[in-house]
Amino acid sequence: MTSPCKSIQSQCPYCGVGCGLELMPPGEAGKSVKRDAEGNPMWTARGNKQHPSNLGQVCIKGATVGETLAKGRLTQPLYRPTFNDDFQPISWDSAFDLLTGRIRSTLSGKGADAIAMYGSGQFHTEDYYLAQKLLKGALGTNNFDANSRLCMSSAVAGYTRSLGSDGPPCCYEDLDHCSVAFLIGTNTAECHPVLFQRLLKRKKRDPKGLTIVVVDPRCTDTAKIADHHLAIAPGTDLALLHGLAWLVIEDNGFDSDFIDAATEGFSDYAKTINTWTAEETAKLCGITEQELRDVGRLWSRKAGILSLWSMGVNQRREGTAVVSGLINLHLLTGEIGKPGAGPFSLTGQPNAMGGREAGGLAHLLPGYRLVTNPDHRSEVEQAWGLASGSIAAEPGLSAWQQVEAMERGELDLWWVAATNPLVSMPDLERVKAAMERCPLVVVSEAYADTETSHYAHLLLPASQWSEKSGAMTNSERRVTLCPAFRPQHGDSRPDWEVFAELGRRLGFVDQFTYASSAEVYSEFAALSASRICDVSGLSHKLLNEHGPQQWPFPLGHEPTQAAKRLYVGKRFPTANGRARFQSDAPLGLAEPPCEIYPLVLTVGRYLGQWHTMTRTGKVKRLNSMHPEPRLEIHPSDAGRFSIEDGGLAAITSRRGTLTARVSVTDRIRKGSVFLPMHWGFTQSEACEANTLMHDQACPISKQPELKATAVVVAPAVSVMQPVEQQSGRLERLRRKLIPALR
Repeated sequence: MTSPCKSIQSQCPYCGVGCGLELMPPGEAGKSVKRDAEGNPMWTARGNKQHPSNLGQVCIKGATVGETLAKGRLTQPLYRPTFNDDFQPISWDSAFDLLTGRIRSTLSGKGADAIAMYGSGQFHTEDYYLAQKLLKGALGTNNFDANSRLCMSSAVAGYTRSLGSDGPPCCYEDLDHCSVAFLIGTNTAECHPVLFQRLLKRKKRDPKGLTIVVVDPRCTDTAKIADHHLAIAPGTDLALLHGLAWLVIEDNGFDSDFIDAATEGFSDYAKTINTWTAEETAKLCGITEQELRDVGRLWSRKAGILSLWSMGVNQRREGTAVVSGLINLHLLTGEIGKPGAGPFSLTGQPNAMGGREAGGLAHLLPGYRLVTNPDHRSEVEQAWGLASGSIAAEPGLSAWQQVEAMERGELDLWWVAATNPLVSMPDLERVKAAMERCPLVVVSEAYADTETSHYAHLLLPASQWSEKSGAMTNSERRVTLCPAFRPQHGDSRPDWEVFAELGRRLGFVDQFTYASSAEVYSEFAALSASRICDVSGLSHKLLNEHGPQQWPFPLGHEPTQAAKRLYVGKRFPTANGRARFQSDAPLGLAEPPCEIYPLVLTVGRYLGQWHTMTRTGKVKRLNSMHPEPRLEIHPSDAGRFSIEDGGLAAITSRRGTLTARVSVTDRIRKGSVFLPMHWGFTQSEACEANTLMHDQACPISKQPELKATAVVVAPAVSVMQPVEQQSGRLERLRRKLIPALR
């Protein structure tokens, strides 16, 4: 552990911007020691001016992260045989006995595919890597998936499909060089605020040199600074992109030299977009033809077009197709592989990128390898010292497929680590029912009172960021070392150590003997050699001495040599070196509005909260920013359904009903309503928004369409409490968890 006597440099553990933080110890330089409500001394945080990703800027969540590190923590393993029993403390030895016993009996009975793990972009790369080695290597099941499946898997699939590999080709410096910033499906101001501030400062500094386009049905804080706000109808993103391409061709704004030299599939693509005239596109999208033409002219006449997107694109039934549709525009205009240009996915989780590099999705292996590729499997088996054929040849169960497998009684063990699916998954009541069918639900978690912990049999206390050393990779492919600067809390353990210990107890001693997380990272880095995400030249030592580095960073590179952008040579990691135009027909929403459910509900985030409030919900300052979830509804819809501003509304979909306080506002498009997704059933102002969402997903990326579902609203006379609160189950379990909360 790093000495607590001086400030520590690390990466923020919240969003994928990956801001550098400087952490100051309690009582630094003679200052009085600040303590949280439980009496724990608090570290304070500020932006690290030397970190190239944020240059000293930090949002309110990062600035208050020191207040969250010790409050409400799980301190020891807890177990109960059934959900009707009370949790009892057990030793780690007993916990490992339970796990090894279950795994061995399952392997001899149902087989390895009756075991599954659901991980998280909160993992360090070392945690991710050893989880792959344990499940995909030692156990022989590819049933590892992560909450990146709900977040970035459409971006992964779109990049791979169109460019030949995952990996954003851009960097944050492109915000300083682009002439057009095209933001679609991203509320950057609230979800990636430091990048938004960088863009805003650029706009104020050079108003004529930067044009900002925002595509969003809501008039968010991001849209308010736009030169062009296209408030399109939900589900029409791909049609919009095809219509813009039609305009580029009409205006002769395409780059024929680039298309001929570096792409394939243009002829089929041209036929696809030929029917998407400006008139037809504008009509379907619900915008004026002039609005569409104004933005189309930017794509056809401007150099330096940077597109940025996030969950509004990815969390769609046609998420992969929309990502490819956006990349098509860059290929059409040659706007890729140069300063200020390219398709830039804004990652949601702090280490979702590192997880993908380590193989942390059900179809991946470390180094952006695929489980379906026999050469890739062989390379990894040899590196791991495993027999040929140890790694299964078929992709494992994706996140929602794991839920479906539990429903069918096919899983004996579901292990959830560093994530809270009973807030973030769609159709939450169905997830709860599925978990109740699984013989052993294991939850590895730093905090005790999460929604998912209330549906677990075995709770394992996890050491979190600040208590374990490891690497994270942010949205611009920059790797930062996050050192341990606090002691492990209670009897908690780092996830990688738990996976390694379990591997040894299952008989894989040689494969899982490590002296440190630095040793784990070295093994992973070596396995990335010659891959597009090559980090074979990185180590904990180099990152500690020279600071954050972007990949690719092969062995022998110096810290100043790493490329900032991918594909600068117009060659792509496909079989023939060419990027591929994709020709997808728009499908629209998976569950469009109808006579019974006439509104489209979309969900999103607030600036002051992070995902499921497991961490940010412990900060009074953040809670005061957003004391309750609010339903946003357009004035005309409020009048139509007799909904009053400040009143209560019941929101009903085909899957259930919940209540929320109302904000009547014209910032949302008529026919749409909005709810934040943060509040689960453990919160006093519970509003389980994802209970209403359907499970239909993109067939390519398997990412659920969490951004749109059909609902109806009506006045409510009282707050509807979640079943866990109504039944008293929540408080009964909390009484048993309280001794573990320190």
